[in-house]
This record gives sequence, structure tokens and C-alpha cells, in this order.
Amino acid sequence: MNEIKKRLESLKNALFDAWAKLKIDEKIAEVENLEREVANPELWKDPEAAKDKNQKLSHLSNEVHPWQMLRTQVDDLNDLLGFEDADLEEEINAQLDAMYENFDELKRALRFTGEFDSKNVILRITAGVGGTEAMDWAGILERMYLRFFERNDFEAKLIERQAGEEAGIKTAVYEINGTNAYGNLKSEHGVHRLVRLSPFNADNLRQTSFSLVEVLPVMDGDNDIEIDEKDLRIDVYHASGHGGQGVNTTDSAVRITHLPTGIVVAIQNERSQHANKDTAMEILKAKLAQMKIEQQAETLGELRAGESAKWGQQIRNYVLQPYKLVKDTRTKYEETDADAVLDGKIQGFIDAFLENSIGE
Repeated sequence: MNEIKKRLESLKNALFDAWAKLKIDEKIAEVENLEREVANPELWKDPEAAKDKNQKLSHLSNEVHPWQMLRTQVDDLNDLLGFEDADLEEEINAQLDAMYENFDELKRALRFTGEFDSKNVILRITAGVGGTEAMDWAGILERMYLRFFERNDFEAKLIERQAGEEAGIKTAVYEINGTNAYGNLKSEHGVHRLVRLSPFNADNLRQTSFSLVEVLPVMDGDNDIEIDEKDLRIDVYHASGHGGQGVNTTDSAVRITHLPTGIVVAIQNERSQHANKDTAMEILKAKLAQMKIEQQAETLGELRAGESAKWGQQIRNYVLQPYKLVKDTRTKYEETDADAVLDGKIQGFIDAFLENSIGE
């Protein structure tokens, strides 16, 4: 029984250490506060706000509940340690084995302790130069991520999408909601390179295409991204493309330029200028937050213009010809089943990036 006590004490110490690092007590308090807000009938007079609160409550509850359950099991197991019984000792050992296995799975959450890891995400995919070939590649990436989101219970809300003339997309912007969305998806931020035999080339020559994937943390009310109005230039103009008569006949499109950094965000999908401005500001704040991460800056004033991740060296190569291989240039992780990767099997790349980031 002494050996069991040592195992249980070791598990308790590791559990309490992880509990503190993940700020579970704070999250439990937040869940309780959200439960009170959601139970208030006044909240439901604003369906959109109520939906957001309910969604946040669901995600947070799903995150903390397994930790609460494990802690309860560990505490309850103490009640059995006073009995010297061989059969009971075997039962306790079996319970401890299951708890350790559960804890090892829960410890994956320790990879998400970054400042913005728990945030939702703005995902922006932009085709590189190369016309139809590049736009088709951007469309393939869009499908890859949407398949990944479906399989992993992430909610993807389309913000804006500009289709290519012949195939694919020029750009697509989504808001991704889910547990540790930014922590999971930050590995995808950067340039993605495709090598294949082009279906748009009459000679069927090998073609290289690039797309930029931006993964930006959504800033909500508790963030410190405060933008001075004098640092912004806001332009309005006629929206183009699809969107309905109201969009195309009014100055509903909005373009916001952050003068100190040169970041430009343009949104035209919403039906009103006000809605487009709100969406553009949300994306601008997300871009500034991402720049803070990249430049390791403490404040917005420290950000340097033109130094955010752009069309530099690719983070991942997708080779479909003359062989099939998808390889990450940072972690060296690779998959030979390129078709499966392009169908959304990217968890291996995400895990390798996270493990590499924490030095495991």
C-alpha cells in the first residue's frame, strides 16, 4: 500500500502543478459567472450576444470539466487507502493506472499556455502570384482547413471570400471558434508551397504555387489592443462582386489603414458600412496582436512596420510531383500521404510544432 500512496501523491503533485499552470480555478470562476449571465432572461433579448456567451460557456466548460473530474477521483481515492486489503489494493492500482492515462491525455493542454492560445482565430488565406494556378492552390488549402475543422469540432464562420475567375479563390477569411483555437492553429501561419503538374497548363508542366495563410488571434473585450484613432485612416467605397443590391449600390465597403505599421484591412461582405467597419477593426486588432507575437513587442508602439510575416520563406512544402510528400520546414515533420493531408489530416504537423515549441 505504501507504493500506492507514493504513486497517488506523485499524481496529486503533478495534477496540482498543471492545475495552477492552466489557471483552472480562474476558469471555473469564469464558468460560474457565465452560467449566471446565461441564466439571466435579459441577456436573451440580444440573441447574438446570448449566442456568443453560451458558446463561450460551452467551450470553457468542456475544457475545465475533465480536470475537475480527475481531481475528484484523486481526492476520493484517498478514502480507500486506509484499508489493508489485497483485493482492494489491486483495484486501487487499476484506478491509478486509468487516472495516469487520463492525466497524460489532459496534459496536452499544457501546450496551450501562451498569451493568446485560448483565443478564437481569424484565418485568412491569400493566393500568391501566378493567376489561376495560385488561386486554385489557395482553394485547395481552404478545403483542407474546412475538412480539418469539421473533424475537430471547430466552428468556421465565413467573413469574406473572393472567388477566382476560373478556379479557387483570391482570398478567404473565416472566424474559427473552438477550444484553444489559436493554440492549435498557430502552426499554420505562414507561406505554403505547392509543387505539382499543373492542370491549367496545356503542356502539363510542373508548376510551383504559393499561398499565404494568416492565423490571427481574435481580440475580445479583455484584451490590451487599444488603438489610437489618430493612427487610423478609414476609407469607404462601393463594394464589388456578389452581395446583393444593397451592397453594390452604396458606399458600404470599408478599408482601414493602421498608419504606424502600414497594415491595411478591407471588408465589403457585410450589408452595412457599420458592420464592415466592425469586422475590419476586429481583423486589424488580430493582425496587431499577431505582430506583437512575431516581434516579441510589449506594446503597439514598439511594432515595426513591414516586419510581419509576409511572402518570405515557406513553412511547409506540398510536393505532388515527381513524388508525394508534405514536409514542414521548421519541425521537419513529414507525411507521405499527401492526399490525406489535403483532405484535412494535418494534426501531425500541429502536434510536431507544439512539441517543438515547448522543447519536448
